[in-house]
Amino acid sequence: MWARSRLGWCASWASARLPPAIPCEVPMRLIGLAVVLTVSFILAPLVAEAQQAGKVWRIGPTLGSAATAATEDAFRQGLRERGYVEGRDVVVDWRFAEGKGERLPELAAELLRLKVDVIVTLAPAAVVAAQKATSDTPIVFTMVDDPVAMRLVHSLGRPGGEHHRPCDPPE
Repeated sequence: MWARSRLGWCASWASARLPPAIPCEVPMRLIGLAVVLTVSFILAPLVAEAQQAGKVWRIGPTLGSAATAATEDAFRQGLRERGYVEGRDVVVDWRFAEGKGERLPELAAELLRLKVDVIVTLAPAAVVAAQKATSDTPIVFTMVDDPVAMRLVHSLGRPGGEHHRPCDPPE
């Protein structure tokens, strides 16, 4: 019933004198191809997800005046402590109003044109300018004594959806 051919052991479906109609290698090649395609289709979404994980985040700090070297260093140090490397994981687009509060709306609009992922502000006037410019881009702020009283957020527990969050609660 079984005959040894040059391709391996194959079932002899007809007679021992006739070669098999389908060589043994062909079904194995088809099975191998099917396995490769199946694995490829299963892994494709995982590869796409892994590529998205490598996103470079764009942060837009807006300051009323030029940042001191200590401020910028502290900001970068905070990013490094959380595992972000500037230029690899995150791009920081600093914007300075140079002491001119009327420039804050212009700076907020400029950051939105750059498609920042988050706006970081350090003063109430900058928060207001950013809030007027966008309802989609998250705004993180600090150095605001009472954001609820200033109507920058609805409450500290729920500051206004995902968009406006104080990063230091009042003491």
